[in-house]
This record gives sequence, structure tokens and C-alpha cells, in this order.
Amino acid sequence: MGIVTWEICFELHLLWRHGKPNQQCLLMSGPQITAFLLGEQALMGTRMLRMPNCLLKLTRVVLGHKLRALFILAFKFMSFVSIVLYWRITQDSKGRDQTYLPVQIHCAHSVPSPPCAVADGPSPPPGDVFFVETSERTNPNYLFMCSVESAARTHPGTRVVVLMKGLANRNASLPNHWGFSLLSCFPNVEIRPLDLPELFSGTPLAQWYLQAQQRWEPYFLPILSDACRIAIMWKFGGIYLDTDFIVLKNLKNLTNVLGTQSKYVLNGAFLSFTPKHKFIELCMQDFVENYNSWIWGHQGPQLLTRVFKKWCSIRSLRSSKSCKGVSALPREAFYPIRWQDWKKYFEVVSSTELNELLKNTYAVHVWNKKSQGTRLEITSQALLAQLHSLFCPATYDVLKMDFKWH
Repeated sequence: MGIVTWEICFELHLLWRHGKPNQQCLLMSGPQITAFLLGEQALMGTRMLRMPNCLLKLTRVVLGHKLRALFILAFKFMSFVSIVLYWRITQDSKGRDQTYLPVQIHCAHSVPSPPCAVADGPSPPPGDVFFVETSERTNPNYLFMCSVESAARTHPGTRVVVLMKGLANRNASLPNHWGFSLLSCFPNVEIRPLDLPELFSGTPLAQWYLQAQQRWEPYFLPILSDACRIAIMWKFGGIYLDTDFIVLKNLKNLTNVLGTQSKYVLNGAFLSFTPKHKFIELCMQDFVENYNSWIWGHQGPQLLTRVFKKWCSIRSLRSSKSCKGVSALPREAFYPIRWQDWKKYFEVVSSTELNELLKNTYAVHVWNKKSQGTRLEITSQALLAQLHSLFCPATYDVLKMDFKWH
């Protein structure tokens, strides 16, 4: 009976679909057809009931994937916006335009004359002091100016070279900005365009730079700065300083040296090496071979730490701070105040505390990445204000003038 019924259903199904009933279907009795139609309706009803369940399951799956995709897209978008806002704030605070300040600065605090050479005395070690600005900015801020001025004052017999990417596409003249007028007071300061293809040519960094220009990277400017400093040390040697250092002492007696940021990490904000040094060559190789643009510091402090550990065959910086002619000076030499304590630069200190704090320090790193945008009471006895007053008095005078307008 079941077989006959299914045969009838199949025949009627063909009838409904193609409109060509065969002889058997035509011979069906009324009750048989009625019974079949009722069965067909029941079957269709069952299918109609089943379809929503399938659709619901399919909808849930699709919505689940859509929600997951939307979450990932939203996360990536917010990350992108955060990075863009970070760089916008960074660049805005780096060089606030002081349009009311005079473009021409009187050289009231000119750099001391270079020391006279002594016939039998040792000549100063070769090598320039380098600063690098990898953004397009050509309006240096106060901390930038204090860095260059303090280096010029503590190294009167050494050329202080400021390389700026923003000058690469300009003519020979410098922009009308008080900072350039002030730096012209120092005969040992030279401001030059930063020619990146030329700097990286002949190094492992040349191909990296060519490829990096064709993609977006979240920390490209800091990484570009990391690349520039090791390329400069490799090609020219000398001393490299970040533009948020205030130099307290002459650094020329330091050779093949870098600083310790903490007991776990070295830092390249200060570097001093002879040209073509093997350690710097290894740094360039590691820069390319272990490149990761998504981790802050991976191409900078972490790179130097990795290479130094390999150089000395150690697992921890506690094991050794000097080997094979390369030394990592203790934290007090360049980073007396940890980055976690950067607010101390804006706190009042006595002259005794200042001397005690800096007695073993060559230069002070101000951690501009953390401190930028923080208002400095320049007429106070805040640590940073005192450092400006003592080591970059010309910049300090302009800063006081700016303070009066606010």
C-alpha cells in the first residue's frame, strides 16, 4: 500500500510539474486523487514548517559571522583612529607655532669659543654630534632647541649636525623661525636636509626603506628614527642624541657606548660609536631580519638589547655591561629618571637635590613621548626649568618670553 501510494504521489507530482499526466494517473479514482492531494498538502505543510527552522539556523550562523566580522572591523578601525590621534597630538605638541615671537633672536648667550689647541696636547676625538628630525616639521619646539643648544655648549670644538627631513625638498634657505635664528648664534651648529635614500644607500636598510614607503605602518616615524641613528653610526660614527636630551657634560670621551634604560633594556637615545663598527653592522642586520613594525620599541631599545646579549653571549643584562669593546653605561648616566617617573621633571627640587640627582649623569633624557603637552612653569624651581636655565640659557630666555604671553 505504501509503495502504491508513493507511486501515485510521484505520478501526480509529474502531473503538476509538467502538465502531462500518464494513463495511470488518468485512471485514478476520485477518492484516490483526494487522498493523494491531502497527502501532498500534508507533505508541503511539513516542508513549510521545516523551512523556517532551517532559515533560522542559517540566519543565526550568518549573523554570528557578521557580528564577528563587524567586531574585528570595529576594533581595527578604533586602533587606526587611536594611532592617528596619537600622532596628531604628538605633532601638534612638538612644535606649537609661536607666531608672536620674533623671528630674529639676539645672540646674548653665544656659545663659548672653541678651546685653543695645545701643541703637545691630545687632539679631540673625531666625530660629530648628530640630531635627526624624521618628520616634515621645520618649526622645532623648546625641548628640541634646548637639546641642540646644550650639545653645542658642551662640545664647542665639535660640529653639531641637525638633520631635518622637512628641509629635503626646500631650497638652500632655512624657514623663518626663531629656532633657526637662535641656532645660527652657535658657530659649531650645522642644519642640513635629511636625504634618506642617500643615508641608507649601501646598507641593509636601503631595501627596507624602499619597501616601507609602499605600506602603512603604525609607528613608522619612530622606526625611521631608529633606522637613521644606526645608519649614521655605521657610516660616520660620532655621537647620536635624541631631540629630548639635555646635555650636561662633554661626551667625547665615550666611545662604543650606549646607555641602560633599566635592568632589562638598553636604549638608543644616546649612541657613540666609531664608523663601521661590527656591533652596529649586526644592529642593521637584526633590524631587517627580525623586522616587526607593530610592536613599539621592537626596532629600537629591544633591538639593541637583543644584539648586545648576542654580542656578549649573555641572557641577562645583569650578567655583563661591557664586552668586546662595547659598553652599556648604568642608568644614571643618561636616564637618571625612569620613564615611569617622568613627572618628576615638572616637580620643584632644590639645588642640592639637583646636584645629587645629576652627579653621575652625562645627559638627561626627558621622555618627551610621555611629557609632551605638560605645562612647564618656567619661572619655577621645577627640575626641567632649572635644566633649561643652566644648560640652554638662550632657549630659556625665549621660553620666558613665551611664558609672559600666557
